[in-house]
Amino acid sequence: MTNIYNLGFTVLLSLFLACSNSNEIDVAVSVDLEEIPLENLATKEEMQITEDGWQLVFDEAFDSNLDQWNVWLGGAFNNEIQLYNREQMTVANGILTIKAEKKPVNGVSNPFNSKNKAFEYVSGRIETKNVFGPSNKEGEKEYRILSRIKLAEGNGMWPAFWTYTNPWPTLGEIDIVESSGKQTTKFHSHIFHGTEVNAPLTKNEDTSKTHELNIDLTSGFHTYELIWKAESLGILFDGQLIHTYKSDSKKYVEYLFGNKHQIVLNLAVGGGVFEGLSSDSFVDSAYMQVDWVKVYKR
Repeated sequence: MTNIYNLGFTVLLSLFLACSNSNEIDVAVSVDLEEIPLENLATKEEMQITEDGWQLVFDEAFDSNLDQWNVWLGGAFNNEIQLYNREQMTVANGILTIKAEKKPVNGVSNPFNSKNKAFEYVSGRIETKNVFGPSNKEGEKEYRILSRIKLAEGNGMWPAFWTYTNPWPTLGEIDIVESSGKQTTKFHSHIFHGTEVNAPLTKNEDTSKTHELNIDLTSGFHTYELIWKAESLGILFDGQLIHTYKSDSKKYVEYLFGNKHQIVLNLAVGGGVFEGLSSDSFVDSAYMQVDWVKVYKR
């Protein structure tokens, strides 16, 4: 999803969170994967990552509280209809649960605009207090950002795991996973970059992908991952590389390098991705659950 700090500037997404006014979403990338024992996958993958020379720099197991995160309070952007608050998030048994539910409330338009606004739903969003991203410094030329997530099910729901930094969009946004509505077997990834602060998004080509997995992503936990290098952004699902955004004159991948991003987890409702649909067709409630978030560098 995307944050827009020029409050007069509105961006409608064609697919997801963070944000984008781009309508050119590529044909779905289809990946056939067998169900994997995810507890075994997590252990095996972590061991392999360490053996490959990666250093763990952030580890959130959600076993106590949200001290490593900033909690978003207020509405957001993209014409979403949820008010984010702390009460919609619980940490128990090593799992973060974000609950979106239909509940008419009033609250601030967003953290940067105190104007009161009516909302149809309440939900939750958190952002890391620390920032992450590769640079030319030895030992941090590559980053891996992973999370094990059970996506929310139901029309109108818009769960996401992504990164961004300010000023947006000049320093970029990377949507590792976002999903929408009843499309339970697919998720989307995106890159956003603007040439100047608060300018419209650059009309890059091949910066949005739809990944068809042929399994229900809302019925269990799966690992979503970004491998971030100077000239490429790799998207992985359960440890398997499914797409690479490579640097070229159209994607601006290289412009993201050297910028430190916050990591975001949130469950939005409605918004540009559901443009033209009545909220009457949205589910009354849904859950997004997160097992852990890890960040490595080398």
